[in-house]
Amino acid sequence: MDSHNGAHYKRPEVFPSYGGSSTMSEAVVPDAMVSPAMGGLYGEKVGAPAMDFSYVGIDAILEQMRRKAMKQGFELNIMVVGQSGLGKSTLMNTLFKSKVSRKSVLGTAQEKIPKTVEIKSISHDIEEKGVRMKLTVIDTPGFGDQINNENCWQPIMKFINDQYEVYLQEEININRKKRIPDSRVHCCIYFIPPTGHCLRPLDVEFMQRLSKVVNIVPVIAKADTLTLEERDFFKKKIREELRANGIDVYPQKEFDEDAEDRMINEKIREMIPFAVVGSDQEYQVNGRRLLGRKTKWGTIEVENIAHCEFAYLRDLLIRTHMQNIKDITSSIHYEMYRVRRLNENNSMVAHANGIPEHHLAAHEM
Repeated sequence: MDSHNGAHYKRPEVFPSYGGSSTMSEAVVPDAMVSPAMGGLYGEKVGAPAMDFSYVGIDAILEQMRRKAMKQGFELNIMVVGQSGLGKSTLMNTLFKSKVSRKSVLGTAQEKIPKTVEIKSISHDIEEKGVRMKLTVIDTPGFGDQINNENCWQPIMKFINDQYEVYLQEEININRKKRIPDSRVHCCIYFIPPTGHCLRPLDVEFMQRLSKVVNIVPVIAKADTLTLEERDFFKKKIREELRANGIDVYPQKEFDEDAEDRMINEKIREMIPFAVVGSDQEYQVNGRRLLGRKTKWGTIEVENIAHCEFAYLRDLLIRTHMQNIKDITSSIHYEMYRVRRLNENNSMVAHANGIPEHHLAAHEM
């Protein structure tokens, strides 16, 4: 057992391979390829099948990458956006089965609604089966809570771009760090009130503007307040409005890598927005302990797909698409910001040096 990360695996054996030179080089061969008893010049066991000499060992790179990743750990930055009372803190606690929300940690459940949108974040180190992850939850108290919510998306847009700027400045340093701390927002969960009718102008404007700079995953909050028929109608209506307004939420169709990706992501796109219920309370149901919300009529089981779509959201964010969400943040959203900022810097330098702008454009082409 590797005592550093707690993962159980057997180290590959190292044995000398004999070549034409007089020196001995070490060759790493997985366990399956090494005979238990070394007999004969090339390690064959008498009476056992000979080793596969066509084997090179390229597949060992996967184990090397796994070990390196386990040592480094992982980072995930999730932003939650929606008006007060939609269960944002509870849903985050449910997702990670820990008290990870800002309110849970700081005990600010009774805080007053701020007059303007604030950005507050809290970080945690989570470990599961030897895998370490630094989780940062970014909350946006005050969003959508005012009488006039005009431009309330701007502080959130500024915060996301500020994180890109911090990363960019670290990246362009002459003596940059071996591993740049990543505070970029990987995913924004947008909470839609369960009205059962349609999206509000605020919802449309926020997702229209922010979908260009961050991965947005829309969810219908407190979905247990809707009947199944109302829920299905509302989901269909929201999908129609997203299409009509040109809002591209995660997983974006244009970033599907291949036919298999497209098939998986199409199923997800047909389910968006996820109708979720959050709860960090455990109840006994038919002899089983489970997360749920208890009512006079029974218990709503959070992880039961017959009751709500929380399990699908959790699988998307953590179990199947977490790395893809981070990759799109880095290679698409951050890259667009980086190109725009570097072009701005080039233009400023050109103006300072008196170079006409069309000369600069021709040089970039």
